[in-house]
Amino acid sequence: MADPFAVTNQAPPLRGVNFFTQDTALGDALRPYAAAAEDLTDDPGLRRIGELAGSEEALAHALPANQNPPVLRTHDRYGNRIDEVDFHPSWHWLMEQAVGFGLQAAPWTSDRPAPHLRRAAGFYVWSQVEPGHGCPISMSYAAVPALKADERLAKEWIPQLASTQYDGRRLPAAEKLGALAGMGMTEKQGGSDVRANLTTATPAGDMYLLDGHKWFCSAPQVDVFLVLAQAPDGLSCFVVPRVFADGNRNPFALQRLKDKLGNRSNASSEVEFHGTVGYRLGEEGAGVRTIIEMVAATRLDCVLGSSALQRRALVEAVWHTRHRSAFGGLLADKPAMQNVLADLAVESEAATALAMRLGAAVDAALTGDAREAAFRRIALPLAKFWVCKRTPFMVAEALECLGGNGYVEESGLPLLYRESPLNSIWEGSGNVNALDVLRALRKPESLDAWLTELAAVQGADARLDAAVNDVLQALADAANAEAGARRLAARMALCLQASLLIRHSTPAVADAFVASRLAGDWGGVFGTLPRTTPFEQILERTIG
Repeated sequence: MADPFAVTNQAPPLRGVNFFTQDTALGDALRPYAAAAEDLTDDPGLRRIGELAGSEEALAHALPANQNPPVLRTHDRYGNRIDEVDFHPSWHWLMEQAVGFGLQAAPWTSDRPAPHLRRAAGFYVWSQVEPGHGCPISMSYAAVPALKADERLAKEWIPQLASTQYDGRRLPAAEKLGALAGMGMTEKQGGSDVRANLTTATPAGDMYLLDGHKWFCSAPQVDVFLVLAQAPDGLSCFVVPRVFADGNRNPFALQRLKDKLGNRSNASSEVEFHGTVGYRLGEEGAGVRTIIEMVAATRLDCVLGSSALQRRALVEAVWHTRHRSAFGGLLADKPAMQNVLADLAVESEAATALAMRLGAAVDAALTGDAREAAFRRIALPLAKFWVCKRTPFMVAEALECLGGNGYVEESGLPLLYRESPLNSIWEGSGNVNALDVLRALRKPESLDAWLTELAAVQGADARLDAAVNDVLQALADAANAEAGARRLAARMALCLQASLLIRHSTPAVADAFVASRLAGDWGGVFGTLPRTTPFEQILERTIG
């Protein structure tokens, strides 16, 4: 007699998968840049990240870090303000690994080839474990280019931020094994309109005293912040340490932690400044221009993070359907499911290809390559707008592949789903980035860089050539530029993704992408690729 309580027809846990070596699309996205650097597809460090990312140990930390969100302690038992945030041990484990892998500011001091592309690949792979702890990692990475505006402050902070030793103690930075950075830009009354900020910065010798608030202060537990405030000559950027060299604390009053839809492992706070000491970074009145390099770097991480969410959701969907039977066979063998999975795979590959192309552009631009700098300027808001916008739709479809199993917390898919809208909001919402595309296009070199990228495949696919012509015609309609900004940004991003897939992926993937995303042979929802699509060829690339 069969055991009525025996569990059958359930997919085994996703364990023992190397998230780097078994990601064919990532390998294809990295391989074109081997001529300028060593072949990153065989990089030992990335292999180690991938191995740990797919291990039972790593995946066992993701849910606890989110099920036990950070706790704010404003005062000690005696009534003294301490403004500390307590985290679950899983958070600290995740942070220790990420810092140890050099995913924060380490690339800025590295002498290895292609350090930023290498880091982009590592951040993409490791973010598939748990996305929330990527916030302070990303902020620390992004703070460095802004800090370079002041030689003294750069010398003080960059070596600490670049350290690969995680140190969560509340000590002066000089006494720590390593430091992390955060950001405070937005306020209640302005949000993305940071020029409406009301926080004041009063000169006091070689420093300034800040008074005001920040509505979203990222990672309030870290060691130093870049903050915008109104100085006598206008909105300026300031470096705000949490602890002074003598061990005393800078006034930094945490009001509450945000109760967010997702990203629950990470602390986001509201903070008030009362005579808080800050050191000016860049010129007075040049705050936006100074901090914009930090924003650009965090936008790159938004693209990487969303690409990682897409990849992890795809892997979960493929893994489940390859181990789950229904209606007389494996789900993954059913034609309707194959169409859905292949469509998800095409979306993920396109996101990955564009994300890695941006990582390569960072390295090239830092060597003085003006064309790559122009490409980064236009491609970054395009990618931030499109890849981040697509992620919630894709994660929702992947969750549905698991059915009810995907709707329960233990599956990990609800965590991914709640996280999926985030990167489209942080560091500039969809409208902000679409309008930034228009701003970039005011400089002829930006459009030239976009066209040069596409020229590499001109004539290879008539459907892509037609889409490029559509973009050029839209650019001529200056009267309706702002109203059409989203449509333009989407089309330009799709053209970039198509060109990368034609060059670096397989014909099956490239043709499916162009046919559906550019030529209109698509139903608008996942799983509506043309019936002639070679689904199995595409799915062979998803996971070993």
